[in-house]
Amino acid sequence: MALRLGDQVPDFTQDSTEGTINFYDWAGDNWVVLFSHPADYTPVCTTELGQVAKLQNQFADRNVKTIGLSVDSVEDHNGWMGDIEETQGHAVNFPMLADSDRRVADLYDMIHPNANDTQTVRSVFVIDPNKKLRLTLTYPASAGRNFAEILRVIDSLQLTDKFSVSTPANWNDGDDVIISPKLTDPEILAEKFPKGYTELKPYLRVTPQPNK
Repeated sequence: MALRLGDQVPDFTQDSTEGTINFYDWAGDNWVVLFSHPADYTPVCTTELGQVAKLQNQFADRNVKTIGLSVDSVEDHNGWMGDIEETQGHAVNFPMLADSDRRVADLYDMIHPNANDTQTVRSVFVIDPNKKLRLTLTYPASAGRNFAEILRVIDSLQLTDKFSVSTPANWNDGDDVIISPKLTDPEILAEKFPKGYTELKPYLRVTPQPNK
């Protein structure tokens, strides 16, 4: 059965380029971005892995760990990582799971139903510290993933977990946010949003980002 948003993600133990990983232990109290690749030595994924390596400081600032997955072996991963550093200018600085038995791919429903059964869907899973699935994105083979968007959504998730707000279309960190329609008591509103708010409609009230 496919994982749905809010589900607790499965734990697993699997080999990787940084040794055997027990996923829950490795994740600890961090957020996690787990992203899959159909195979090693694929051109689009080569650029993606380089981009994630480049953005490691930004992920770390958000308490996020990144981990990749491909169905090829650790030996193949290590060879590919050399190509990634050479062509993208950044050494891979996070683990790559070697899912040759497709254990993790099966657990996370990554096997593409309309492709060779050894290929994984090019998916992204954002997982919170409680091991709950918070976001999934699936891309076609021809389109590289937008990791700026993944960082943006993580910013939104972390903000809205802490405050009674949601984020509007095209929101970026620092922009105005939307107050939850569930909040109606004037005293609570004044306490939670001391900067005030603008009521466009009774159900649509915007306020400056609370933590800025």
